[in-house]
Amino acid sequence: MATEVKLPRLGQGMEAGTIVKWLKAEGDRVERGDPLYELDTEKVTQEVEAEASGVLLKIAVQSGEVPVGQTVAVIGEAGEAVPDPGGARHRDERVTPASKEAKSSGSEVAVAGARHHDRSGASRQQANGGRIKASPLARRIARERGIDLGGLSGTGPDGRIVAEDVERAQAAPAAPAALPAGDVESIPLTTVRRTIARRLTAAWEVPVFELVVSADMTRANALVARARELDPDVRVTVTDVLAKLAALALVRHPEVNVQFADDAILRFPRANIGIAAAAPQGLVVPVVHGADELSLTELATRRAEVIGRARENRLRQEDIDGGTFTISNLGMYGVEQFVAVLNPPQAAILAVGATQDRAVVVDGDVVVRPMLTLTLTVDHRAVDGAPAADFLRTLKSFLEEPGLAL
Repeated sequence: MATEVKLPRLGQGMEAGTIVKWLKAEGDRVERGDPLYELDTEKVTQEVEAEASGVLLKIAVQSGEVPVGQTVAVIGEAGEAVPDPGGARHRDERVTPASKEAKSSGSEVAVAGARHHDRSGASRQQANGGRIKASPLARRIARERGIDLGGLSGTGPDGRIVAEDVERAQAAPAAPAALPAGDVESIPLTTVRRTIARRLTAAWEVPVFELVVSADMTRANALVARARELDPDVRVTVTDVLAKLAALALVRHPEVNVQFADDAILRFPRANIGIAAAAPQGLVVPVVHGADELSLTELATRRAEVIGRARENRLRQEDIDGGTFTISNLGMYGVEQFVAVLNPPQAAILAVGATQDRAVVVDGDVVVRPMLTLTLTVDHRAVDGAPAADFLRTLKSFLEEPGLAL
């Protein structure tokens, strides 16, 4: 019996995804677990695996944005009759003469077409009985930004308004602007880049404060060197040590290991550490889950795996979900100190600079020590200054004497 392949919900809050390309063609044999197509969500682009074995009888949606749960393909046996993709549940989204007649007699009020958009888009909306056809993601973006969907022309199937249409409407200038002289490259925004822009804009509106400390990295650097010596197959880094010690500090200070919700503060029992990383698709934050329970080499292995997938654009949804705290390390670029933008809905993010030899006073003597500057950005709605400072003090003491973390 033929199986309908439906767009999966790959993460909490996911309403739609964009099919980038199919990895199989109609008529190809597929096995359960085979990569079937590439799906672009708000956070990652990942391969979606086939949930059944058989022949790919039909691809219902070649590309573009699709709501969660809609049928995108049919898998069955060779020669088997192909069922109507989507069945009755999606039949209302296909405009037919019968549906036009039925809907025209309904009580819905027709929505006027856009004053300055093409007539074909307006007529498609009117043919739908006045109900504006838009993807869930497009509706959410329009609601957040106060954009009237009635004034937009959709580029999706049957005039459906998709997220790109809403983004384009907001970005469109009132009048064409002259480009400066010379070669100007226009780079279209990807879904991930749009998500980064939207999330960071929202983060900028959060009331935050920053705390800064410097830590003597003498013993932490020795720990990194010793770990590499004991297990040459695992390359332990300063970021791994920071992630491990930050996780242990968060367990000791659970009031910092939180997220702000509209009517509650969510406190987590385990520390899931996000590591901000530069990837081809933009800034991503893969998560090492349960970092407080992992050994240093286990954490380094997990970190290398998720960062590797990020740089190869192969992140899975579970790789980026569930983070409770983020570390952003720019020390490898020679940056001495910076302030990281909050990673909502997390309540704190740690910015890490480069370790530098500095003159410091120890027991009345001036000595040179490898010093690291840490800047903690905190959501003041969820965490007050004193507990945040106490957490940072604990982290500093762990870095300067890792044995205290035991």
